Amino acid sequence: MHKELGIISCGDLLNHFPFRHIDKTKTDSIAGLNAGKDFAYVKGIITSIETIGEGRGRRLVARLKDETGSIDLVWFQGINWIQKILHNGKAYRAFGRLGFFMGMPQIAHADLENADENIQPSGLEPVYPSTEKLKARGMHGNAISRLTKDLFSRLSPKDLPENLPNSILEKFKLLGRYQAYRQIHFPATEEEFSQALRRLKFDELFIAQLRIQRMKLHRHRFSKGYIFENAGPIFEQFYKDSLSFELTNAQKKVLKEIRRDTMTGRQMNRLLQGDVGSGKTIVALMCMLIAAGNTDGDGRAYQSVFMAPTEILARQHLESLSVALKDLPVNVRILTGSTKAKARKEILAGCADGSINILIGTHAVIEDKVIFNNLGFAVIDEQHKFGVAQRARIWKKNKLPPHVLVMTATPIPRTLALTAYGDLDYSVMDELPPGRKPVVTTHRFENARPAVMDFIKSQVAEGRQAYIIYPLIEESSTLDYENLMKGYEEVKSFFPEPAYWISMVHGRQPPEQKDTNMQRFVAGDTHIMVSTTVIEVGVNVPNATVMVVESAEKFGLSQLHQLRGRVGRGADQSFCILLTGRKLSREARERMQVLVATNDGFIVAEKDLELRGPGEIEGTKQSGALNFKLASIVHDKAMLEAAREAASAVLEADIELQLPENEGLKNFLLQQKQKTAWAKIA
Repeated sequence: MHKELGIISCGDLLNHFPFRHIDKTKTDSIAGLNAGKDFAYVKGIITSIETIGEGRGRRLVARLKDETGSIDLVWFQGINWIQKILHNGKAYRAFGRLGFFMGMPQIAHADLENADENIQPSGLEPVYPSTEKLKARGMHGNAISRLTKDLFSRLSPKDLPENLPNSILEKFKLLGRYQAYRQIHFPATEEEFSQALRRLKFDELFIAQLRIQRMKLHRHRFSKGYIFENAGPIFEQFYKDSLSFELTNAQKKVLKEIRRDTMTGRQMNRLLQGDVGSGKTIVALMCMLIAAGNTDGDGRAYQSVFMAPTEILARQHLESLSVALKDLPVNVRILTGSTKAKARKEILAGCADGSINILIGTHAVIEDKVIFNNLGFAVIDEQHKFGVAQRARIWKKNKLPPHVLVMTATPIPRTLALTAYGDLDYSVMDELPPGRKPVVTTHRFENARPAVMDFIKSQVAEGRQAYIIYPLIEESSTLDYENLMKGYEEVKSFFPEPAYWISMVHGRQPPEQKDTNMQRFVAGDTHIMVSTTVIEVGVNVPNATVMVVESAEKFGLSQLHQLRGRVGRGADQSFCILLTGRKLSREARERMQVLVATNDGFIVAEKDLELRGPGEIEGTKQSGALNFKLASIVHDKAMLEAAREAASAVLEADIELQLPENEGLKNFLLQQKQKTAWAKIA
């Protein structure tokens, strides 16, 4: 059973929670079953049993009849075992998910029990998740229920000691731990189940918040970092002579937060989230200039590394930073997978002797051969594109870990930030630079394509440029390529040369060709960019004013918002046009409505979280903080905030959990740590 459901101990069985309860004093009448009902619990007599089909198509069908009608019970697996326990003419109770086949109600792989008149149903009974393989071996929901009931007959409150302080139990009026576990499995009433569910959800959220905040507090207290005593002469010169625009209040606020962090003597680990176009890159540059203007005890200036997820984005950062720093004594170089051997050798030497102040690059910058003379600051752009192990390698590039600024243009909902990224300090930039106009977003069906292309022509006639984006389907790169090429030919039919010039970028192109095509568009030598989502992040062409997304229903909300962020980067009014087919799912239609209604990335992110759930948001799939069995950061926001405040109060008074009232909590955390260590060994 443990291979199928992850149950290898009594504790695992206790935490294998029922997904619902059924009142076994009440059964459904078969005639009253309809498509609006998810599950059915029926009682009747088996009137026929037959095996239909052969091989993989073989199935066992038993017809169960009550006084109102009949229902088919169907098994596709475990047929031999079911045949042994199922008898014609006998009465049974059956529970399972309701379906209909040719108008006939049916339950596939039903949980069965003999409807012996001498056995009285016991009220609310738990229904547990199982698998088809386990059901085929007789380990269905009823069997798991019997095992759990037997376990509780052997348990007492001392076997499930309290892990929350009494003050928290009293403040939030929570059940005791043993009572909560008993009631979530075997409640007498729906109210008892609700109380148990509330207690155990709080447990999950509180323990997660305690761990995350404790990690952050320990880092604040004990992780040593480099001290940048002042802003430094390079920063001052840049701010006074090279910065050609006024920083937004949001940018100034973030710079102050980072300055404060880098003066404490503790290593900074800060997440900077800001909507597309909010000016994160200039903040990162100014922080790297502060590093370059400070020295350690040996008089060595601090170096910085700027890691980007793609070579295109890394090169764009190099160009924009080089322009901004043209009058300053700052040596900026780039290192990527395609860097030639001679240049690579020079760059490695420059990093090692300290002559390179800022190294920009892809994951190539964290290779073992890259040795820094005095790395003091690291910027990770679009942090969700990098794994934890990749980020951790930056920490080992110097005697002390450098200050780390991780940036994302994908706004993160507060509840997600408090869980998946709660160990980081985080800053938010929610203000666009002055002069930027909100992008006008519209949704059009495919039959409007000619009108959309005419609109692009009108923009090109005014000297503007446009993107036309095709979806990327990871499962089929061949299909992606065919769709893109077909779309490219169609676009050429609307925009014939030499009146119009078109660039095309996709994942199959060699890096040099991709870069050349991109640069032609950036330079304004081509009018239209036809591309897959390779341009989703970071491409900055202020002259591009139209973004057309083909088959927009195939994109997620945050991805559509990222794509929209490629336009609206100049002073001219920009437009995003979402092209879809007419047959849209309810969720796809809702995504289109959200994008049309708002340009606020945080509203978009909240809706994305609501529609997809935290496990599907990019960068959070592997986050242990989100592995909740009962709690939901989407639906339990108020409880998450309460749990966070409660955890903060406990740690503020007793970070090492030495007080007597926190003994149960400390023992529980130690037990969980030992369990995790054992699981890794096993």
